[in-house]
Amino acid sequence: MVLHPRIWRVPSMTEGDCTPSAVLVADADVEALVRGICFKTGPPRAIGVELEWLVQPAGRPHEPVAPDRLDAAYAALRDLSLSSALTVEPGGQLELSSAPARSLMECVTAVSADLAAVRAALGPLGLALAGIGTDPWRKPTRWLRHPRYDAMETYLDRTGPAGRAMMCSSASVQVCLDAGYEEPGPLGLGRRWRLAHLLGPVLVAVFANSPLAEGHPTGWRSTRQAMWAGIEPGRSAAPPLDADPRSGWARRVLDAPVMCVRTDDGPWLVPDALSFREWIRGGLPRPPTRADLDYHVSTLFPPVRPRGHLELRMIDAQPGDDGWIVPLAVTAALFDDPQAAETAYRCVKSLAERTRGLPAPGNELWLTAARRGLGDPELHDAALVCFAAACEALPRLGASPEVMRAAAEYRDRHTARRRSPADDLIDGFTQHGKDLLV
Repeated sequence: MVLHPRIWRVPSMTEGDCTPSAVLVADADVEALVRGICFKTGPPRAIGVELEWLVQPAGRPHEPVAPDRLDAAYAALRDLSLSSALTVEPGGQLELSSAPARSLMECVTAVSADLAAVRAALGPLGLALAGIGTDPWRKPTRWLRHPRYDAMETYLDRTGPAGRAMMCSSASVQVCLDAGYEEPGPLGLGRRWRLAHLLGPVLVAVFANSPLAEGHPTGWRSTRQAMWAGIEPGRSAAPPLDADPRSGWARRVLDAPVMCVRTDDGPWLVPDALSFREWIRGGLPRPPTRADLDYHVSTLFPPVRPRGHLELRMIDAQPGDDGWIVPLAVTAALFDDPQAAETAYRCVKSLAERTRGLPAPGNELWLTAARRGLGDPELHDAALVCFAAACEALPRLGASPEVMRAAAEYRDRHTARRRSPADDLIDGFTQHGKDLLV
């Protein structure tokens, strides 16, 4: 459900000199399109953020929100004038997607103003935004009805409950960054792609904030990340890191199972174990079009998704009105400041040994980050180095004193003490149970 047209323009597979209905007749057609559209190289200039929030009754987070209250809330939000796009996720989560900004502070300022307007609209309705990676109390319940989500639910249910929980009960901070230069170096595409996948588990551990589900501790610091690891790998796994980013991603797109085939009326088709490559080769009565390819790519959920820019999807939603700013600022510093990027890469490249060549997020490194967080010594050491590099870089990125202070305080309160917001939630649950407010 879209409440406001998206302003961060995602390149479409339907761009170019062919129409969306043009039939794809060979693997090479797909590879050429993916290589040309999903990675747009050049100087890193733009930054964006996508913030997902749980919507809860103010002061009563364990109570469900009646569908009619959500309907009323989202009707009120349609009238807001925002610079960001508002969309609604299947379980009623609210997503705010920024326009591409020219600087970190431009992004922070614009999104902060939009969030203030959203909260002001929800307040009189007795609703509040909650920054937490998974709903701690309520069972996954789908609010949004649409053929896409009907088909997605059917598809994901085939491999267990993780997919439905991800759809209906999770929330994140997604940082969007330019792909980087074509040339090698700290800001080059190849380096940034590899850094995103090796720094990813460090970001999971540092910002873990989802240790509870359905009223109980799960044993994970980031239950949300465990959900992603529990989805079938053809949809959630990253390409092999030893491949060229474009070639690896093109193969992943071709080999990934088709989630659904859209129809003009009636339920969408949900094929059984049919890859896009097999569809091209005659696996369905009609061949795929460029529009089908565009849609297929939108149903892939790896931890780093190339959409012209790089979309980093591994960070849990954060507590507090402004908790999202620290992961945005730290991530931006480690990617867009050349000195910090080099420091971060040298620090995390040794972590690759712990992946044993298996793709994220289902390898041992990523699973350890989700389960133990900064209790893992190597991840804690890497987090300290990366946080120090980010804090040194933030003045060079033009960060305000308030942002720099927030990053330093987060480091001292959490990272330096081997803690994340998940540990605060666990402590609060131990002391107060369901009276804990999040």
